Amino acid sequence: MRDKSDVVADPYSDAMSMALYALAPRAKSRAELHAQLLKRGVEPEISSSVLDSLELQGLLNDLEFAHIWTESRRRQKKLSTGVIVQELRGKGVAQDIIDEVMQGSDLEEEYQMAFQLAERKYRSCAHLDHMVIYRRIHSLLARKGFTPQIIERIMRELLAS
Repeated sequence: MRDKSDVVADPYSDAMSMALYALAPRAKSRAELHAQLLKRGVEPEISSSVLDSLELQGLLNDLEFAHIWTESRRRQKKLSTGVIVQELRGKGVAQDIIDEVMQGSDLEEEYQMAFQLAERKYRSCAHLDHMVIYRRIHSLLARKGFTPQIIERIMRELLAS
Protein backbone atom coordinates (compact mmCIF):
# COMPACT_ATOMS: atom_id res chain seq x y z
CA MET A 1 0.00 0.00 0.00
CA ARG A 2 1.33 3.43 -0.96
CA ASP A 3 1.42 6.38 1.36
CA LYS A 4 -0.37 9.54 0.16
CA SER A 5 2.82 11.56 0.49
CA ASP A 6 4.52 9.29 -2.11
CA VAL A 7 1.99 10.21 -4.82
CA VAL A 8 3.00 13.20 -6.92
CA ALA A 9 -0.04 15.12 -8.13
CA ASP A 10 -0.17 16.36 -11.70
CA PRO A 11 -0.67 20.14 -11.43
CA TYR A 12 -2.42 20.31 -14.81
CA SER A 13 -4.97 17.64 -13.80
CA ASP A 14 -5.55 19.33 -10.47
CA ALA A 15 -6.11 22.68 -12.17
CA MET A 16 -8.46 21.10 -14.71
CA SER A 17 -10.48 19.51 -11.90
CA MET A 18 -10.67 22.84 -10.05
CA ALA A 19 -11.81 24.58 -13.23
CA LEU A 20 -14.49 21.99 -13.98
CA TYR A 21 -15.80 22.15 -10.42
CA ALA A 22 -15.88 25.95 -10.66
CA LEU A 23 -17.88 25.78 -13.90
CA ALA A 24 -20.43 23.31 -12.53
CA PRO A 25 -22.77 25.73 -10.70
CA ARG A 26 -22.79 28.42 -13.42
CA ALA A 27 -20.91 29.62 -16.48
CA LYS A 28 -17.96 31.92 -15.85
CA SER A 29 -15.87 34.26 -17.95
CA ARG A 30 -12.28 33.37 -18.78
CA ALA A 31 -10.95 36.14 -16.52
CA GLU A 32 -13.20 35.06 -13.65
CA LEU A 33 -12.05 31.45 -13.89
CA HIS A 34 -8.40 32.48 -14.30
CA ALA A 35 -8.60 34.57 -11.11
CA GLN A 36 -10.22 31.69 -9.25
CA LEU A 37 -7.49 29.26 -10.31
CA LEU A 38 -4.75 31.70 -9.30
CA LYS A 39 -6.44 32.19 -5.94
CA ARG A 40 -6.34 28.42 -5.44
CA GLY A 41 -2.58 28.38 -6.01
CA VAL A 42 -2.39 27.28 -9.65
CA GLU A 43 0.60 28.60 -11.59
CA PRO A 44 -0.34 31.22 -14.24
CA GLU A 45 1.07 29.13 -17.13
CA ILE A 46 -0.88 26.04 -16.07
CA SER A 47 -4.01 28.13 -15.58
CA SER A 48 -3.72 29.57 -19.10
CA SER A 49 -3.17 26.11 -20.53
CA VAL A 50 -6.24 24.72 -18.75
CA LEU A 51 -8.37 27.67 -19.90
CA ASP A 52 -7.19 27.21 -23.50
CA SER A 53 -8.12 23.55 -23.32
CA LEU A 54 -11.58 24.37 -21.92
CA GLU A 55 -12.14 26.87 -24.72
CA LEU A 56 -11.19 24.26 -27.33
CA GLN A 57 -13.65 21.84 -25.75
CA GLY A 58 -16.38 24.50 -25.85
CA LEU A 59 -16.76 24.62 -22.08
CA LEU A 60 -15.50 28.20 -21.77
CA ASN A 61 -16.78 30.90 -24.08
CA ASP A 62 -16.93 34.58 -23.10
CA LEU A 63 -19.44 35.49 -25.81
CA GLU A 64 -21.84 32.75 -24.77
CA PHE A 65 -21.30 33.65 -21.10
CA ALA A 66 -22.11 37.32 -21.81
CA HIS A 67 -25.34 36.38 -23.64
CA ILE A 68 -26.44 34.06 -20.82
CA TRP A 69 -25.54 36.59 -18.11
CA THR A 70 -27.35 39.43 -19.87
CA GLU A 71 -30.52 37.42 -20.45
CA SER A 72 -30.52 36.14 -16.87
CA ARG A 73 -30.01 39.56 -15.28
CA ARG A 74 -32.71 41.15 -17.43
CA ARG A 75 -35.23 38.39 -16.81
CA GLN A 76 -34.66 37.78 -13.11
CA LYS A 77 -33.36 41.05 -11.68
CA LYS A 78 -34.83 43.50 -14.20
CA LEU A 79 -31.51 45.35 -14.44
CA SER A 80 -30.78 48.10 -16.94
CA THR A 81 -28.30 47.74 -19.77
CA GLY A 82 -25.82 50.06 -18.03
CA VAL A 83 -25.71 47.93 -14.89
CA ILE A 84 -25.31 44.73 -16.89
CA VAL A 85 -22.43 46.27 -18.87
CA GLN A 86 -20.71 47.19 -15.59
CA GLU A 87 -21.19 43.66 -14.27
CA LEU A 88 -19.73 42.12 -17.42
CA ARG A 89 -16.72 44.46 -17.22
CA GLY A 90 -16.27 43.43 -13.60
CA LYS A 91 -16.24 39.80 -14.67
CA GLY A 92 -13.43 40.50 -17.14
CA VAL A 93 -15.40 40.25 -20.39
CA ALA A 94 -13.72 42.12 -23.25
CA GLN A 95 -15.33 45.36 -24.42
CA ASP A 96 -15.82 44.11 -27.99
CA ILE A 97 -17.81 41.14 -26.68
CA ILE A 98 -19.89 43.43 -24.45
CA ASP A 99 -20.59 45.70 -27.43
CA GLU A 100 -21.65 42.73 -29.54
CA VAL A 101 -24.01 41.41 -26.85
CA MET A 102 -25.52 44.83 -26.14
CA GLN A 103 -25.95 45.65 -29.82
CA GLY A 104 -29.42 44.10 -29.80
CA SER A 105 -30.56 46.11 -26.80
CA ASP A 106 -33.53 48.31 -27.49
CA LEU A 107 -34.28 51.47 -25.52
CA GLU A 108 -38.02 50.90 -25.83
CA GLU A 109 -37.65 47.33 -24.54
CA GLU A 110 -35.73 48.65 -21.53
CA TYR A 111 -38.44 51.27 -20.97
CA GLN A 112 -41.15 48.57 -21.03
CA MET A 113 -39.24 46.47 -18.51
CA ALA A 114 -38.82 49.48 -16.20
CA PHE A 115 -42.47 50.44 -16.60
CA GLN A 116 -43.66 46.95 -15.64
CA LEU A 117 -41.39 47.02 -12.60
CA ALA A 118 -42.71 50.46 -11.60
CA GLU A 119 -46.32 49.40 -12.12
CA ARG A 120 -45.86 46.41 -9.83
CA LYS A 121 -44.35 48.65 -7.16
CA TYR A 122 -47.12 51.21 -7.65
CA ARG A 123 -49.81 48.61 -6.97
CA SER A 124 -48.16 47.70 -3.67
CA CYS A 125 -47.97 51.29 -2.42
CA ALA A 126 -50.90 53.03 -4.16
CA HIS A 127 -52.59 53.70 -0.85
CA LEU A 128 -49.73 55.95 0.30
CA ASP A 129 -49.13 59.67 -0.21
CA HIS A 130 -48.02 60.74 -3.72
CA MET A 131 -44.61 61.89 -2.48
CA VAL A 132 -43.96 58.55 -0.79
CA ILE A 133 -45.01 56.69 -3.94
CA TYR A 134 -42.78 58.90 -6.07
CA ARG A 135 -39.79 58.39 -3.76
CA ARG A 136 -40.19 54.61 -3.56
CA ILE A 137 -40.64 54.01 -7.27
CA HIS A 138 -37.95 56.51 -8.24
CA SER A 139 -35.41 54.92 -5.88
CA LEU A 140 -36.31 51.39 -7.06
CA LEU A 141 -35.71 52.31 -10.69
CA ALA A 142 -32.50 54.17 -9.84
CA ARG A 143 -31.17 51.13 -7.93
CA LYS A 144 -31.87 48.99 -10.98
CA GLY A 145 -29.74 51.40 -13.02
CA PHE A 146 -32.30 53.00 -15.31
CA THR A 147 -31.46 56.39 -16.77
CA PRO A 148 -32.99 59.54 -15.31
CA GLN A 149 -34.85 60.14 -18.61
CA ILE A 150 -36.57 56.75 -18.40
CA ILE A 151 -37.34 57.21 -14.70
CA GLU A 152 -38.88 60.66 -15.20
CA ARG A 153 -40.96 59.47 -18.17
CA ILE A 154 -42.31 56.56 -16.11
CA MET A 155 -43.02 58.75 -13.09
CA ARG A 156 -45.02 61.23 -15.22
CA GLU A 157 -47.07 58.42 -16.77
CA LEU A 158 -47.69 56.55 -13.52
CA LEU A 159 -48.62 59.52 -11.37
CA ALA A 160 -50.78 61.05 -14.10
CA SER A 161 -53.07 58.02 -14.08
